[in-house]
Amino acid sequence: MKTNPTLDHPLSLIPITESLIEEGRLEADTVKHWLKKLPAKSTHQHPLVALAEQKWPDLKHPHQILDIETLTQWLAQHSGLDYHHIDPFKIDIPAINKVMSAAFAERYKILPLQIKPSEVIIATAQPFIREWEIQLKQFLRQDIHRVVANPTDIDLYIAEFYSLAQSVKSASENNKTSPNGIANFEQLMQLGRNGPSEANDQHIARICDWLFTYAFDQRASDIHLEPRRETGHIRFRIDGLLHEVYHIPISVMTAMTSRIKIMGRMDMVEKRRPQDGRIKTVSADGREVELRLSTMPTAFGEKMVMRVFDPKKLIKSYSDLGFENHDKTLWQQMVSEPNGLILVTGPTGSGKTTTLYSTLKDLATPQINVCTLEDPIEMIEPRFNQMQVNPLVNVNFANGIRTLMRQDPDILMVGEIRDQETAEMALQAALTGHLVLSTLHTNDAPSAIARLIDLGIPAYLLQSTLLGVMAQRLIRTLCPHCKIACDPDPSDWQKLTQGWPMTLAQGQPFAPTGCLKCRMSGYLGRIGIYETLLLTPALKKLIKTEMDIESFRQSAFKEGLQPLRIAGAMKINAGISNMEEALRVCPPALKS
Repeated sequence: MKTNPTLDHPLSLIPITESLIEEGRLEADTVKHWLKKLPAKSTHQHPLVALAEQKWPDLKHPHQILDIETLTQWLAQHSGLDYHHIDPFKIDIPAINKVMSAAFAERYKILPLQIKPSEVIIATAQPFIREWEIQLKQFLRQDIHRVVANPTDIDLYIAEFYSLAQSVKSASENNKTSPNGIANFEQLMQLGRNGPSEANDQHIARICDWLFTYAFDQRASDIHLEPRRETGHIRFRIDGLLHEVYHIPISVMTAMTSRIKIMGRMDMVEKRRPQDGRIKTVSADGREVELRLSTMPTAFGEKMVMRVFDPKKLIKSYSDLGFENHDKTLWQQMVSEPNGLILVTGPTGSGKTTTLYSTLKDLATPQINVCTLEDPIEMIEPRFNQMQVNPLVNVNFANGIRTLMRQDPDILMVGEIRDQETAEMALQAALTGHLVLSTLHTNDAPSAIARLIDLGIPAYLLQSTLLGVMAQRLIRTLCPHCKIACDPDPSDWQKLTQGWPMTLAQGQPFAPTGCLKCRMSGYLGRIGIYETLLLTPALKKLIKTEMDIESFRQSAFKEGLQPLRIAGAMKINAGISNMEEALRVCPPALKS
């Protein structure tokens, strides 16, 4: 690209296309024909955006499109500046207002990214305009390190971050008081505080709207609002791991929590006890998304967690859930039985609800009456008759099962077996001709049987009613756009398959590298791994009050049980995940 280094000038299409043609990345006739018919709106666009919209192939790399990121990297190389992909999680949003005003950023299309002691990193999509750099350097009295970033991202985040920062500032000025009562133990010593601030303030509404939209865009499964001593922290759980998103004044977070509680039909004034609620909202692309709310009083205020339920993601096919053919066959064999008890085990957030909902939706035909008892109802499904536990009116799991059994059900789903009474009622329902599905918290499938015996369930009752147990975990999947083959580590493979009586050869493993598609993490999404225990007649005979669980586990292996570690190993061999994830997620091998 021919430029005059002594003059400031904006980018234009013709010099850019000429340079790309000279490098053999664009075809001259195609560009010439396009420029002749160029719509008027393109003259107001950034040149890279106009070019990227054509989705032309890169002639130097036939399998690659000249998209906006590729063109931005090319521009950075030609301007002699570093390329930078903007990660919104790594931007200190409150600090950007201290560097420059929104008007200044909008005028020059620049965005502060990071403030260091010696320099400020600023993104631009116009590398040959430096007028602003001189002005800003005099004001900040710091060096400016310019980087080239995607012009679409710069426009988006200038509007989003400055608007958010202004809303937070305005909300903070309007909500300078913190709530009294026990909201913050340390504030009990501060007298003269007023009551809670008005939660319907327009700035708070705007911040809450941003929070939901941002969480949906980032594929968050949970949103955490956590009050601390000085500020409130906002964190998102993405693919099973928590990420810091924003630090917000504690008064603003209190007002946000109050507004969300109102939307979730919760008691806004009550801050001394935990509460549950739910919100149904619509994402930017028109999808209905449900949020399950939970509050908890903490030392510094009321903490809120919102679990995101996307109906399209909650109901999946068996292959999308991650079932191998072996597990799918056993699972379908169990759920096709007319009566009996089936358990799904695993820790919180391991995908049990998704598995149960997907299975029940597959079973819920017009001829079948499916009833569920949940605490709380995770997602409204028209095919089910759903009932929620409510301790305030003495509706617990045990009483709820009694009620459902009088509703002529074919299939019952009990949210969780927590105590002996619930376990006995679930087994009673299974004995009287119903198919009952429920969850339990154990590390693996065989341990579920020991857990029920510990709850006081007689062994003979389990022998006659329990059909099987499935343990599960969610394992992060490697990003298909950037994973690379790596050398196998025999010691790690041995650690993973330890105790498994059969030989499982290791295939070609892959490792994460990181790209823009996966936010440089190397992982994109999660998938289930399963341990499916079908109780055969031989295994039922081994169920005893004083049973040896390890001996039972070894017998289950012989009857076809594949442990979670082997399921993880199969995902490694399929190139879906890697050794580090399998060892992190799967319970350790037990010595025989």
